[in-house]
Amino acid sequence: MPAQTHEITLSTQDLREVTGFAAACAETVLAVFEADRPDDPRPRQAIAAAREFADGGERGKSLRDTAWAALKAAQGAGTEAAREAARAAMSAAGAAYLHPLAKATQVKHILGAGGHAARAAELAAAHHPNAGTEHIRRTLERATPAVVEVLQRFPAAPGGGGRVGELIRMLDAALRPPTPAG
Repeated sequence: MPAQTHEITLSTQDLREVTGFAAACAETVLAVFEADRPDDPRPRQAIAAAREFADGGERGKSLRDTAWAALKAAQGAGTEAAREAARAAMSAAGAAYLHPLAKATQVKHILGAGGHAARAAELAAAHHPNAGTEHIRRTLERATPAVVEVLQRFPAAPGGGGRVGELIRMLDAALRPPTPAG
């Protein structure tokens, strides 16, 4: 018998806060994608759709369509850094679809754009070994108290996911209060 997962209460405002945070994360590396594919507007459109929802727009077809389009743009990018930047944009639009299930995998909806953006920054600045860590620090500064509060309703980020997964777990651990040793 499969384990039951309880639901978490999420308001539309919670989803808007998370999506606005994700869009801000993705925007930081949009230029990485656009330097590789200057004539491909799909990641920019995904971020714009995320911003529109965060600012009070509808959570509808446009978000889904632009998220899928940004993913396709990632698949056609010429560099790994550009691919990660497009994935950050896809994650920004997808953040609006955070599910109210107490599952660790849902943390990717909250922090995925930040993780992909940090990886894009790392790859784009291969000569600078601290680029990812510095990007994570700036991402933490973008997280509003409302985003942190929503994150804390969910279990910690799951294992796996390669370097992006590591970066997501770094963000997750830094945004949660330390657990008392016991």
